[in-house]
Amino acid sequence: MDETTWVATGSIYVARLLTDDAMATLRSLDRPLVVGPETPPSRAEILRDVAGAAAIICTLTEGIDAEVLDAAGPQLQVVANTAVGYDNIDVDAARARGVVVTNTPGVLDRATADLTLGLILAAGRRIPEGDRFLRTGTPWIWGPRMMVGLDLSAGATLGIIGLGRIGRAVARRARAFDMQVLATPTRADLDDDERAGIEIVDLPTLLRRSDVVSLHCPLTPQTRHLINADALRAMKSTALLVNTARGPVVDTDALVAALGSGEIGGAALDVFEDEPRVDPRLLAFEQVVVTPHLGSAADATRSAMCQMSVGNAVEVLAGRPPLTPVS
Repeated sequence: MDETTWVATGSIYVARLLTDDAMATLRSLDRPLVVGPETPPSRAEILRDVAGAAAIICTLTEGIDAEVLDAAGPQLQVVANTAVGYDNIDVDAARARGVVVTNTPGVLDRATADLTLGLILAAGRRIPEGDRFLRTGTPWIWGPRMMVGLDLSAGATLGIIGLGRIGRAVARRARAFDMQVLATPTRADLDDDERAGIEIVDLPTLLRRSDVVSLHCPLTPQTRHLINADALRAMKSTALLVNTARGPVVDTDALVAALGSGEIGGAALDVFEDEPRVDPRLLAFEQVVVTPHLGSAADATRSAMCQMSVGNAVEVLAGRPPLTPVS
């Protein structure tokens, strides 16, 4: 890496081990490094290891609040989150201390959209259920009524809540399956092709008309438990709920009740309200597909995310504007 003139002293604290190429970039810098393990560090470890840091490079599993910011010290310049969502960071507390907060938008849109379509297919066509069935060794023979699922290309409607970059990428993929696409209102600038393929409707209409409801909104006070008992009751009894956004957007108790009563047809979840804990009640339902937060778990995507968070830290420490500041 080119020689850089730093405007602040202090270490770079990396809360969790990043990809090999990102770690190589960090080690090439003329800065002291404090690197955490591959697994999430404890709160005590964060408070200990962040001391003296000019930059914090963290992931969504580390809560960066006022206590952590103060433990780092007054030389702290930047918190670079290796994720698009930044609900794990107290942005107001950082701004009050003059600390820049950055995230990694754009680089994981396609990978997360790919996983979303995979989950829709897996739940809709009952793929994991069929796999589990065959592994039991139960005798079987093909039949007209056997494990019939959702036919995406026969006019199924996808409702997208959160039409940002990831939501739009999901819409493009859904149209390749001839799905009708609804979405809640957005502030994003849609090009002519996107507008032609997406019908913008209010949330009650989306819930009522969709065969699949897919969540792509950030976690905010307004979206916490957005999918609650009333929202689930408004969905079709055959509809699928897909969540690759953040777990607390869905009220788990309400979802369990809706699945148990047959108010909705099933769910596919990559994120969970009490992550990494998965509510065992969800695992009891055959019509629920679960994955361990794999949205961005593709090799090129994870590399790009880690390199972007490193790049953000480097830019701020060199006195330049960050690549992707949180607005």
